[in-house]
Amino acid sequence: MGEWTTTQVADRLELAADVFARLPSVRPQGHFSAWPEYFHSFGDQVGQEPRMRRPLPSPRMITEAEEALLWLRWLEKDDARIVWLRANRKPWKKICWEVGLSRPAANRHWQYGIAVIVWRLNGKRAPGRRSMSHVIQRAQVA
Repeated sequence: MGEWTTTQVADRLELAADVFARLPSVRPQGHFSAWPEYFHSFGDQVGQEPRMRRPLPSPRMITEAEEALLWLRWLEKDDARIVWLRANRKPWKKICWEVGLSRPAANRHWQYGIAVIVWRLNGKRAPGRRSMSHVIQRAQVA
């Protein structure tokens, strides 16, 4: 793959969040239900929408998702949290409430986090936090 862009990184993180959401839930060992399994008759299902299940992610998709999740370790804790919440398609209002920032500030932290990941994936060293807007602009140009 050539040079990474901010769009590619954001898309890969969203795909990773989607993959983790589709994985089956983990149950404690020894978990069982004493209730008998209920089988719906044809009459019970008349007029209902069919329940379609999305297929489980492939091993390759899981590996790529794990790789993308490791990118978050390059960020500061709050930036990583904002980037991951946004990858999970949380609305900005909920993100702002969770992290205690205004919408523009949270967006700048998200852009900065994505930009740092882009720089690291492209083999560059991101400058310090004091030049956050500079990093964002440089990553968008690349």
